Amino acid sequence: MAGEQHLLSTDIVKSSGSDAGSPTFSVRVRRRLPDFVQSVKLKYVKLGYHYLINHAIYLATIPVLVLVFGAEVGSLSREELWKSIWEDARYDLATVLAFFGVFVFTLSVYFMSRPRSIYLIDFACYKPGDDLKVSKEQFIDLARRSGKFDEPILEFQRKILDSSGLGDETYVPRTIFTSEDCATMKVGREEAAQVMFGALDELFAKTRIRPKDVGILVVNCSIFNPTPSLSAMLINHYKMRGNILSYNLGGMGCSAGIIAIDLARDMLQANPNNYAVVVSTEMVSYNWYPGRNRSMVIPNCFFRMGCSAVLLSNRRRDFHRAKYRLEHVVRTHKGADDRSFRCVYQEEDDQRLKGLKISKDLMEIGGEALKTNITTLGPLVLPFSEQLLFFATLVWSHLFGGSKGGATSEGKPYIPDYKLAFEHFCVHASSKRVLEELKKNLELSDRNMEPSLMTLHRFGNTSSSSIWYELAYLEAKERVRRGDRVWQLAFGSGFKCNSVVWRSLRRVKRPAKNPWIDCLDRYPVPLL
Repeated sequence: MAGEQHLLSTDIVKSSGSDAGSPTFSVRVRRRLPDFVQSVKLKYVKLGYHYLINHAIYLATIPVLVLVFGAEVGSLSREELWKSIWEDARYDLATVLAFFGVFVFTLSVYFMSRPRSIYLIDFACYKPGDDLKVSKEQFIDLARRSGKFDEPILEFQRKILDSSGLGDETYVPRTIFTSEDCATMKVGREEAAQVMFGALDELFAKTRIRPKDVGILVVNCSIFNPTPSLSAMLINHYKMRGNILSYNLGGMGCSAGIIAIDLARDMLQANPNNYAVVVSTEMVSYNWYPGRNRSMVIPNCFFRMGCSAVLLSNRRRDFHRAKYRLEHVVRTHKGADDRSFRCVYQEEDDQRLKGLKISKDLMEIGGEALKTNITTLGPLVLPFSEQLLFFATLVWSHLFGGSKGGATSEGKPYIPDYKLAFEHFCVHASSKRVLEELKKNLELSDRNMEPSLMTLHRFGNTSSSSIWYELAYLEAKERVRRGDRVWQLAFGSGFKCNSVVWRSLRRVKRPAKNPWIDCLDRYPVPLL
């Protein structure tokens, strides 16, 4: 326990005693994210450099060859150079042909083995109707009317909502507030059809492509996994072609959207001249917990309706109409550790009611996964000056016994400035507390965290699709310029933490269809 004291924070709470005029005090202990920049492991930095070297080996050898060739040519006079090129070549035609043959072969191998660029043509985020809006007060009132919760659990949910960062315009399916069981296949399919068809209808309208043009389809939904699958539901509804490569990812948590992007990228690399559609969603009704276990009722307070649909392409002619180019995907999985594996765990309670159980160690485990992921990502994206400072202080602490990894001579850890690597940050909108801790650890500004906090306030935690509502916020505000780099960061059960980096190919103007259009003038709002 002594080793975990730095992960705890204490609050002194004043309350009225049983007798008038006799106040009492209690100490409340809370867990927080570990200060992961102070305890970076060297092996993860090495892993990031390994990725960098694998992708940059060709670009590193070309300048060397140019320098060697330039030095050789520079040592010859004009007459000697002409003699070497023309007169000697006439008598050694075989050597000249062999040289050009090797040169053409090398260029062919390089261009054929080089990964294809993956372009993001456009994306869409589903916005439910106003009849599904619910304020925090309405949420508690409807939950009380459903008869599924007693007063202590209702009061607990009220306290969670008050500090959650959610606003009064999030969306929930009304079936969760009925007295009947809402975690049924019928209700789940109805919600899936509503959100997925809504997002894809908008995507096809924005991009003007036909469903039959799509060659790869990836759908991710963690909790609701019917048979036939959700991807089969989309193929049936849109009458997609018979040779489509379809995949359905289940049980992979809130970071599954980036996993789906990674899978689509791999499939596009193996299948040239193709479109890929990635659909990310979660079914609130099927995940609704009607019991009295406090650690399992927490997801009820955060998760809300949402869905995103993304169109990717590997066709070179789509470069001119694409919004972004995929730069990097870095995935981290901590499932080998038992605590990480069980920190977000679906199970039944004592009354055999199904729900997601949230461990009290979630903040600590999430911080460890974040630390590993961003340390691996750093060498791929940080400017050389930041890499040099960070790596030098890290090696110094390991070699000369610094008290903490990455500590400078003054004892304060050197924190790489990720604001130099990215212009925009889209961090999974899980909860206000997690976002504030992440902002503190990475020394991000209010403007950097604005898309995440405002998405949490307006739409709640929409699971794996939340990072796309955040990018939609940036586009609605017209903040994305040509050349800007966007970092999408998500984490979820397993425990996993994943990053994807995009580069903007043009200035993105405010789209005509965007989930923020009707409320953009009210944001950002202050969060209490």
